[in-house]
Amino acid sequence: MNEFLLARPGSVLRTSGVREVYSDPRHAVATLREWQSSPGSAQRDDDVAARRRASSNPPMIVGALPFDPREPAALWQPETVLHTAGPWRPAALPNLPAVRVVAEIPSAADHVARVTKLVEQLADPANELRKVVAARSMVLEAEAPLDPELLAAHLLTRHPNAAVYAVDLSAAGRSGETLIGATPEVLVARHGDHISLHPLAGTLPRRADPAQDAAQAQELLSSTKNHEEHAFVIDWIRQQLAPVCAELRIPDAPELLSTEQVWHLATPIHGVLRDPSTTALDLALLLHPTPAVNGTPFAAALDAITTDEPWRGFYGGAVGWCGDDGDGEWVVAIRGGELSADQRVLRAGAGGGIVAASDPVAELAETTAKLRTLLVALRCELPND
Repeated sequence: MNEFLLARPGSVLRTSGVREVYSDPRHAVATLREWQSSPGSAQRDDDVAARRRASSNPPMIVGALPFDPREPAALWQPETVLHTAGPWRPAALPNLPAVRVVAEIPSAADHVARVTKLVEQLADPANELRKVVAARSMVLEAEAPLDPELLAAHLLTRHPNAAVYAVDLSAAGRSGETLIGATPEVLVARHGDHISLHPLAGTLPRRADPAQDAAQAQELLSSTKNHEEHAFVIDWIRQQLAPVCAELRIPDAPELLSTEQVWHLATPIHGVLRDPSTTALDLALLLHPTPAVNGTPFAAALDAITTDEPWRGFYGGAVGWCGDDGDGEWVVAIRGGELSADQRVLRAGAGGGIVAASDPVAELAETTAKLRTLLVALRCELPND
């Protein structure tokens, strides 16, 4: 298959076919660098320019990065690319097959118990951990195969301001499996020497009553716990970007961002690169996974997650593209799931940032609200709804 779809409100990128596969992202970066003109002899520069003129298919890298950067990526050069401005408008929207929840991993009670243990660890001054993102998943079973593009289209109708993605995972050795979702979070975008990010951390569920919903938003905006969780993300991003940016603009305080299911604390970040050869894929590898999906300190949080949690795969990873000029866009692979090769089983994931002040029951409610992004589009009821 090796098909890729990333539909953002301002643009749609679709690709098909495969020219070369990259399970190691650094190999993909090397391919882009080889293509670019670089300092050296005039003969080399002439050769690069001639090769550009002779080729009608300059390399573009598309695909997904796994949550754990030590695992194989699903990146490739596509055969065909269609990149258009404006929103994606699916031609038709037939109903999806019926879907039901067949498993929760871990169970709600076990998730609360795990978060309770993490809170105790995080409150211990002798423990180096300061934040860990604890996730759980639901396994869904469909009565008939789920078409990935149709599911993506249904997600788009529910979440028109999200980045909707559908990515074949065959390049990572998972033949026929697809990563699908509708994420509100931009990991990084690069256009020329300018970059932008929109990290999210700190969340409360939406309320059906408008007055209660407005109060919920204000509660989030004034929450010390959620601001602490958000600050870990911003501090880490500042640390990662400072060496590669000549200019970095980060607001002093986050703002509110809403989706259909939750309120988020969000910080729009803008920067100017020191070196224009730094590509969007370089930046994605530098930033991913942020403390918004991992925790802090980086290595300790990653070890805690991979030791105590079922395998995340590409949940919490990144989806995006990088062109031969280094421009590109990467989004965080949340609010979605992984569809099996027979298109009958979908594993949906959701997590929340745990700090010493976290309430385990509230953290469970947060993951449930986030899971609804996918479940509502599937018209699938949660077991306790």
